[in-house]
Amino acid sequence: MAPRTLSLSLDLIARAHPDAVADDPNALTLLSDEDLTPELDAMLARRAAPEEGLWVFAYGSLLWSPEFAFTEQRVGTVRGWHRRFCLLQRRFRGTPENPGFVLGLDRGGICRGVAFRLDDADPHAALMPVWRREMKGKGYEGRWVRVETQGGPVTALTFMVNRQSDRYTGRLSDAEIAERIATACGHLGPSAEYLFRTVDACARLGIHDRHLWSLQALVAERLRAGCAACA
Repeated sequence: MAPRTLSLSLDLIARAHPDAVADDPNALTLLSDEDLTPELDAMLARRAAPEEGLWVFAYGSLLWSPEFAFTEQRVGTVRGWHRRFCLLQRRFRGTPENPGFVLGLDRGGICRGVAFRLDDADPHAALMPVWRREMKGKGYEGRWVRVETQGGPVTALTFMVNRQSDRYTGRLSDAEIAERIATACGHLGPSAEYLFRTVDACARLGIHDRHLWSLQALVAERLRAGCAACA
């Protein structure tokens, strides 16, 4: 079966968001490496099955921008959790006045993503870049999960949404999420670009996620309407 064509595109996103947004460091307080190191050490102490190797399970931006070296990757499934836009982003891809959304793993369902294998010679050094990236904003909780892959199950570190965070939105409708994603933009770019790159990466991997596919169509519709109104 031929892959379906995305409604959303980088060209449409660029036309809808032509202006750069300045960074506001006060929009989100970030943890330092000194703060993050004890938490990473504690996570490594809870590591199960180290003989399987060191793995990270990616389901969002890590699919298209892992920012860590890896020696192997496998498409895999995590059960008991699903991928959802449920975490507000008041910096990077949004602002305090107009926050965007990023993905998190929330309770229930299943999630298909990619398990990346990292060099296990120094686990702390290997994981620190991704730990810093995902944990510095206090929106996630690290967890070891079982990932089913064609090459066999592996235990991988992944990042669940922190339900205690004031950025956690709970389960909003796709229409509500799409409206915010369509309008939000931060200094790293539009929230819609994050959505596009994630759903595009999933499509290339043969992963179809109905939540992502619905959102990209809804966001494209809103962006086209906005561009037409401003023409």
